[in-house]
Amino acid sequence: MKLKYLLLFLNISLLIAQKPFQAPFEKGNGNQTATYDEMNAYYQELSGSFNTIQYLKKGEDDNGKPIYVVIYNPFPEKDLEKLRRDKAVLFVNNGIHPGEPDGIDATMMLMRDLATGKVKTPRNFIVAAIAAYNVGGMLNRGSFSRANQNGPEQYGFRGNARNLDLNRDFIKADSKNARSFQEIYHWLKPDVFIDNHVSNGADYQYTFTYISTFKERLGDVLGEYFHKDYQVKNLHDLKELGYESTPYVNIHGDVPEIGFAAFEDSPRYSTGYTSLFNTLGTVPETHMLKPYDKRVDATYKYMLVNLRNLDREYKKIKELRLKNLQQYQAGKQYGIRWKIDSTQFATMDFKGYEGKYKPSEISGKPRLYYDRNKPFTKKIKLFTTAVPTGYITIPRYYVIPRSQHKVIEEFKRNHIQMEPLQKDSIISVESYRIRSFETVKNPYEGHYLHYETTVDRAMKKITFSTGDYLVPTHQDGVKYIIETLEPEALDSFFNWNFFDGILSQKEYFSAYIFEDTASELLKKDQKLKDAFEAKKSSDKKFADDGDAQLDWIYRQSPWFEEKTFRQYPVFRVL
Repeated sequence: MKLKYLLLFLNISLLIAQKPFQAPFEKGNGNQTATYDEMNAYYQELSGSFNTIQYLKKGEDDNGKPIYVVIYNPFPEKDLEKLRRDKAVLFVNNGIHPGEPDGIDATMMLMRDLATGKVKTPRNFIVAAIAAYNVGGMLNRGSFSRANQNGPEQYGFRGNARNLDLNRDFIKADSKNARSFQEIYHWLKPDVFIDNHVSNGADYQYTFTYISTFKERLGDVLGEYFHKDYQVKNLHDLKELGYESTPYVNIHGDVPEIGFAAFEDSPRYSTGYTSLFNTLGTVPETHMLKPYDKRVDATYKYMLVNLRNLDREYKKIKELRLKNLQQYQAGKQYGIRWKIDSTQFATMDFKGYEGKYKPSEISGKPRLYYDRNKPFTKKIKLFTTAVPTGYITIPRYYVIPRSQHKVIEEFKRNHIQMEPLQKDSIISVESYRIRSFETVKNPYEGHYLHYETTVDRAMKKITFSTGDYLVPTHQDGVKYIIETLEPEALDSFFNWNFFDGILSQKEYFSAYIFEDTASELLKKDQKLKDAFEAKKSSDKKFADDGDAQLDWIYRQSPWFEEKTFRQYPVFRVL
């Protein structure tokens, strides 16, 4: 009897091994991508056939549809917390822009090849992938929303169910998608992250381009290793598999041979967000004009070389991630704004096409075109070094009043440790008052985003209430804490309008009443009068504006007692 069951098991196993498990992409003509339903059916069949594949609902799109994570785990242990002790995690995100579906199809084939043994079983890591992140966009299929792209025949739409660009939402987390991503990320705690995309912009010979996480934000230790070691190996191995590559060609309306700068993936972007938790991140950007089947193949092979190198390098990566945290200790300097240093550059042999100009058939004006009959290889400049344009000193703690419940909610979801005060306490803190800022004139991803923010600093003793939160910076999420709470940081919560309530006065004056009060103030306070006269004599516009003069006096008077006006409601313990 036992022999009979053993033979039955072997026959079933043989049938599974022989079954091709063709992905929808492979069944088509090389220019078609899977639908949401086809993708789900494929992964459900794969997970039902192999105990190394799990297909799990781990989040929700803004339209209520599930976001699924597919996991390849060849080890008997399935508890991630235990696995992470001596294994690494590679995390892949697909379909953030469903009009760029290369990663969706490539990952389906990669998971199949891992499960069937076509790709060698890893010894030291597991692979987890969001099958399709922007479900609403994936369901919104068409053939014309990406006018510059060569295939596939039909594809999804860039905006999600609420028309948000999800690759601008990672730090502000307006969408259910972004909140789901954060939960998935902290569940996986990945060592390496890949977010699959398709490029836009100039024409050139490469099928595969890439964005490596901005090395300054990644940190000295990890940044050096990633850019000069790990990524170099990936790109070398990818070339061996037939795909030469170039850094993301961040050029629009001009020719690449003038040189170009590294793309700053700030925390609004996926790899900018994951860098805050010391994860090595790459955005593959296959070239929009190359055939779809070649783009899918290049995406597959970039993920494949990552598997191989992570298998070899996993111990070093885990060690360097811990070591990298040492540079973010209280009292040390932290760069919160960056610009590319135009005096420092590397060079590369860039394979492009000759850019020319000819009269436009539409306007008659000169228009750019690329002559594919004239390929070239030229030395060009790559500007990959950034310098800080603003610093802060890392405090020991931040203090967040419990009234800032949205910030507290974001911190909890991102696994930030916080200590509620057990009693009312007077604490000596550094306090910020917003000095100046600019605001975009048109809405950007649902916000009137601030920028160029500056603050004035002062030391104060403030009474905080029971239940207000102390946030220690001695923790893994220190960069997330700094980048969100420092108002001058590019993607701070202040700049994303979390604190706009402090930017408007709540009490005012009636001019016909305050005129007499202002007159009495000037009669009684000679210093105030002298300052008032000096301002009138030095500022003609002010001298000609009676309302501005009255408002100026009001702001110098005891009646202007708005402690909350422009007072940043988060504080620093040095």
